[in-house]
Amino acid sequence: MALEYAVQLTPDDNGTLLVTCPDLPEVTTFGSDEADALRHARDAIEEAIAARIASRADIPVPSAPRGRRKGRAATERGASRVSRVILPTQTALKAMLYGAMRAQNLRKADLERRLGMHGPQIDRLLNPRHRSRLDQIEAALAAVGKRLVVGVEEAP
Repeated sequence: MALEYAVQLTPDDNGTLLVTCPDLPEVTTFGSDEADALRHARDAIEEAIAARIASRADIPVPSAPRGRRKGRAATERGASRVSRVILPTQTALKAMLYGAMRAQNLRKADLERRLGMHGPQIDRLLNPRHRSRLDQIEAALAAVGKRLVVGVEEAP
């Protein structure tokens, strides 16, 4: 269920880390250190996904990290390194719902009819910035022929 995007962390000339996301070229941000850079990256990726949903554009499936993964010491010396950003569960679910709708050429109006909801409710259901109830997301997934599967993994 996790949605993870690869990000490139590159030391900048002012002591910060520049962050880019190969799968989402509009994502460019920075951080004062690695933890700060990854927080900013998560926020920027969420915004990119929200913008793509709003403009009815495709959301790319996350690709495997490109290039060799380098340690923290390599980043401090000036070399770039690849890291992963795990999106919040609600954002991931909403992106997956939207992707399922796009794959089936369904519009918001189609989902409205299938769920018996009004337009603003569907807008909130697809908005990553809005906290939706899990049962509503689950019902929407079922309406597009998908089911939610939950699992727990060991933390890294």
